[in-house]
Amino acid sequence: MKCPFCGCTDSQVKDSRPSEDYSSIRRRRQCPQCGGRFTTFEYIQSRDLIVVKKNDIRVPFEREKLQRSILLALRKRSVDADKVEQMVNSIISRLEKCGESEIQSSYIGELVMEALLGVDKVAYVRYASVYKNFNSMEDFKEFAARLTEEK
Repeated sequence: MKCPFCGCTDSQVKDSRPSEDYSSIRRRRQCPQCGGRFTTFEYIQSRDLIVVKKNDIRVPFEREKLQRSILLALRKRSVDADKVEQMVNSIISRLEKCGESEIQSSYIGELVMEALLGVDKVAYVRYASVYKNFNSMEDFKEFAARLTEEK
């Protein structure tokens, strides 16, 4: 594994443990060259998923992109990194279980919104504002009103 700090292509595994849902293995590593410590995750890749965008362009599914979008919505919120990992694993598991190799981006967005709603409502609204393309304060007000009504 390449060190993210110095680029050394060798690293030593210091600790390994399964994730809470046992869908991945978390490894703490240390670079013998610079001494930097970093974490890697090991996952099972069952099949390649293709994301079908709104404009009908097809792109390979990227776990990192899904994780980045969730982390962006959760920015400066007090949500544990393990919880984010659990959310990502759960969403990917649902995508793989649906039986389709081509997944609509809108379906992925709905799964992310569902997961965020159960974790942090502020992050849910943040994600929704981008996903649903809010253009005005009225869009926020209407969305917040519906969220309050659903309680």
